[in-house]
Amino acid sequence: MAAAAAATGLPGWLGRLVEESFFVGCGTHESRKKNEKNIFCLDCCTSICTHCAPAHSSHPLLQVRRYVYNDVVRLDDLEKLIDCSYVQPYTINSAKVVFLKPRPQSRPFKGSGNICLTCDRILQEPFHFCSLSCKVDHVLLQGEDLSSILFRFNESDFAFSTFENLRMDSSDLIDDDGQVTTPSSILEDPVQYHGCSASSNSGKQGGGSEAPKKKKKGGGFFPQIVLSLSNRRKGAPHRSPLS
Repeated sequence: MAAAAAATGLPGWLGRLVEESFFVGCGTHESRKKNEKNIFCLDCCTSICTHCAPAHSSHPLLQVRRYVYNDVVRLDDLEKLIDCSYVQPYTINSAKVVFLKPRPQSRPFKGSGNICLTCDRILQEPFHFCSLSCKVDHVLLQGEDLSSILFRFNESDFAFSTFENLRMDSSDLIDDDGQVTTPSSILEDPVQYHGCSASSNSGKQGGGSEAPKKKKKGGGFFPQIVLSLSNRRKGAPHRSPLS
């Protein structure tokens, strides 16, 4: 991406944002607790931890979160920096997020359907990209100027005073069957989502389908057997009457 970025004027913050490693320990504060680097400084173009943040209090800061073990940014925040239309969003805690990088695929998708124009991941209509990186790469490969999708942002929108020290883990997004709950999109096997379609969007692009209901918690076959056996009491054997 570096050579293409230089030719099209890719801003330093965008190149570093999609390539940076987040949620790794901060070397400067390795002896401190909660030292994961989950903040991106738009001025310094680097990832920092919450202990580093006060030193960057006059800089615009972007919060990075975790979803299904991957780096995401809230769509509301990202749309102040770059045009995110046609990038498929995902909903967690009532907020839409966008993946920064394409997620690894266990197997390539084979068949017809709507797929990411860059990495071939299955998508819902009307989206064309599974992550911000995929959209940026596609624009560069088409030889287009990135200035057409970049916005001049207001630094006050990313002020330290409004920063939330929050991490959204995926541990509470897994249902009883071990399947990741995907409120607004397709994450893995397209077969299990057969017939699922995106709802119509109004205004800006970035909407998704209605959240599927989680399965109710409850014992499966084996828990019921264990419960049944534990409630049985010993008693006199019952014999059929003699004829």
